[in-house]
Amino acid sequence: MKKIVFETYEDVCQAVADIYIKQLKEKPDTVFGFATGSTPVGLYRELVKRYNSGELDFSKACSFNLDEYYPIAKDHPQSYNYFMRENLFNKINLARYSLPDGEAADAKAECRRYSVEMEAAGGIDLMLLGIGLNGHIGFNEPALSYHMETFLVDLTESSIVANSRFFSADEVQPTRALTMGIGEIFRSKEIILIISGEGKAEIAKRLFEGKLHTDVPACFLLLHPNVTVFLDNAAASLINDS
Repeated sequence: MKKIVFETYEDVCQAVADIYIKQLKEKPDTVFGFATGSTPVGLYRELVKRYNSGELDFSKACSFNLDEYYPIAKDHPQSYNYFMRENLFNKINLARYSLPDGEAADAKAECRRYSVEMEAAGGIDLMLLGIGLNGHIGFNEPALSYHMETFLVDLTESSIVANSRFFSADEVQPTRALTMGIGEIFRSKEIILIISGEGKAEIAKRLFEGKLHTDVPACFLLLHPNVTVFLDNAAASLINDS
């Protein structure tokens, strides 16, 4: 696992955007894996900027998102489908995008459909990840065992609390989600993990302790041959490199 530390989150976003430029030049029909949440917002803003300046062309590329709340309508302002359209998809020329369907009548059938669709596309070439305060990637929450393929997950209390700020008091916040499994993430050819802010410093420290903490799902990335972690100074502040 390669670690690169930048002074600010904005510096991180610019550096990662450079990777997207290089990736699309080398493989215009790249299959991207995208994440939601606050972590990638700055990157998506930078990608839109680079697209508008003519540096990026997504016209032959496609994407799969890590997860989606369940159940939730696609046009609900807090759905990840809505988030991605508002922050990225409606602003670039991406040929095709796919997310788990939070409106599917049969969650298990939807998980199978999504896994099959990803496999048919050849799997993820470049996966973007953030990390939760409890170490989750996608919505793979800390557990004794982990799913390999897309599955329906009951969110932990810490994840529900962390995301509650996005829902108003009179809304019913989903407590479950459809998420790519660890195996699907792990089969990505290249993975970028962004960690930013002082609040993520403790989980970043655990990730780089040189131990495989089975209660920290992101630690499985230590076993992947092509992972780069981009951190700002605040997130890297507790990492001991000695």
